Amino acid sequence: MRFARFKEIANWSVSHILGMNLGFTDVFPMTPIGQIMERSQNSIEIEDEVRYKQITLKTNGGGAVLRDEKQGKDIGTKKQYVVSTRQFIMSKIDARNGAFGLITEDLDGAVVTADFPVFDVNSEKVVSRYLFLLSSTKAFARFAQSCSRGTTNRQRIDIEMFLSNRIPLPSCETQQSFVDAYDEKIKKARELEQQAKQIGLDIEDYLLTELGINNNYTLPQPTITLACEPQAEYVINQRQNVDMSATYNWGVEIKKEYRFLEFVRFKDVERWDMYNGEPSAISRLKQSCFPLVEIGKAYNFIKRSWDKKEKEFRYVEIGSVDALNGITYAEKTPTSKAPSRATQKIATGDLIIGTTRPYLKKFAIVNEDYNDCVCSSGFQVIEPNETNNISFLYEYLMTAPAIAQFELFMTGALYPAITNKNLKKVLIPLPTLEIQNAIVEHINEEKARIKEMKKQAEELRKEALVEFENEIFE
Repeated sequence: MRFARFKEIANWSVSHILGMNLGFTDVFPMTPIGQIMERSQNSIEIEDEVRYKQITLKTNGGGAVLRDEKQGKDIGTKKQYVVSTRQFIMSKIDARNGAFGLITEDLDGAVVTADFPVFDVNSEKVVSRYLFLLSSTKAFARFAQSCSRGTTNRQRIDIEMFLSNRIPLPSCETQQSFVDAYDEKIKKARELEQQAKQIGLDIEDYLLTELGINNNYTLPQPTITLACEPQAEYVINQRQNVDMSATYNWGVEIKKEYRFLEFVRFKDVERWDMYNGEPSAISRLKQSCFPLVEIGKAYNFIKRSWDKKEKEFRYVEIGSVDALNGITYAEKTPTSKAPSRATQKIATGDLIIGTTRPYLKKFAIVNEDYNDCVCSSGFQVIEPNETNNISFLYEYLMTAPAIAQFELFMTGALYPAITNKNLKKVLIPLPTLEIQNAIVEHINEEKARIKEMKKQAEELRKEALVEFENEIFE
């Protein structure tokens, strides 16, 4: 049984009465939320010619973030509310899922609809960050659920019921001490995450330096030769005016005037696409002190058939591969419902390579958990060999000069892709196996550091919230 005082019951809803018991400590005085903040009514009419920032709220304590920026004419709801720094905001629909936040300086002046109630916080009674941390706890989300009404997927929080609930309210000094302790751990977590990110960036620099390549890479850009015959004329259509001649001679002036067309001499065309001449992706690779080898000559491309007599199989599609974590899952699929793209089997140690532009860097070394799975035809599969380290190939293919070559060889308008034939032509600076192994060993050590730092950062984030909750819950 649970007990509730009559004087504390603002609504005769069983779910609300049960939700009121959040397990707060009785060390601090309890104060209704409505006494520490009140709803803001700073409404405006959206003007068509003005550009506005719009906000959305992440669930599970993710806070308020910028959604996009739009011209007023593209915003359907014309009555909106302007938000200010340090205001408290919630989502009526997703409050039950922890969609609360504080307005940060970068969101100041943004607009929201009435579905995102905004509140002015009484800074003399409560520290805004304390209120936000309290609202990010799972217990608080459960309370918000008890205040929500409506059908399952469109429940909206009852604002009056929400404001009537009591929360522990120590002095502002004590609140700030809780916030400072939390923020200190979060700061350390962010520092670790930043260090891990930098190590990840340094891995590519290290690899390219070891290969003797200038690592200041950009994706290849087209080189254009403008025609310059003085007899040719260029007619200006939309840009004509009475003070200006309607024609221009080819030459220096054409470079200033053309906007939509670029010209190249037929005699200068070596390949029939936007690129002309040797791309920088190739020329810079020639800086390497190691021989340049086509990967098709150094590694074994393979396409294994799979036995469709089995009732089901595990399928690795393009979306199953993450650039950082490799293969993340393989869905069990009935053989009778096998997708047409499920064409080849993979084995432990294989390198699978996503070949369409949206999936650049969707590469992975197959670990034993995914041995004998079937993968999509959207992958090219390379099996390991004793001559070269396949992990070295994987690390190289993740670098800018390799990706630049992928971009160079891709064809197709809607879904540009690199063919098996062209993938085999991608060049790799190839040192001896001994050097390859040493490079891979060093990179693996750095990746282990990254993994450990991320683990420590995650633990610090959890500790920060647990320690805060220990201060306000029994």
